[in-house]
Amino acid sequence: MIKAYIDASTKGNPGPSAGGIILVGENLYVQKSIVLPHLTNHQAEFATFVALLDDLITQQKNNEAIIVYTDSKILAETVQKNYTKNLDFQKYLLNIQEKLILFPNLYLRWIPESQNKGADNLARQGLQKQLKKKN
Repeated sequence: MIKAYIDASTKGNPGPSAGGIILVGENLYVQKSIVLPHLTNHQAEFATFVALLDDLITQQKNNEAIIVYTDSKILAETVQKNYTKNLDFQKYLLNIQEKLILFPNLYLRWIPESQNKGADNLARQGLQKQLKKKN
């Protein structure tokens, strides 16, 4: 089983954004920051989840049992309900739906921010790197 923790960080709303991903499993421990374009904080949460799915597909881990933890209630509820009225999220949801077909055993769970500090720190580090490049 793989446990994945994801979070996003944005300066401004919208503004420069980054995501943090932690993967934990048997003989697996990966931490990474990803640079995202100018997004709102909620869009960055969706974009980070898409990046995680892409990464798992690339690593050919999509057939494993995977639990993804996020502190974004909007992301978790949208994916679980498989529906959103918000136009900003619709393209992300469509992309996620297309990718989730490849994941027979993936579950997305909401957790409080206090339980997601590692992914939060990675997202903030990625954002700081992105901001330093601009200056």
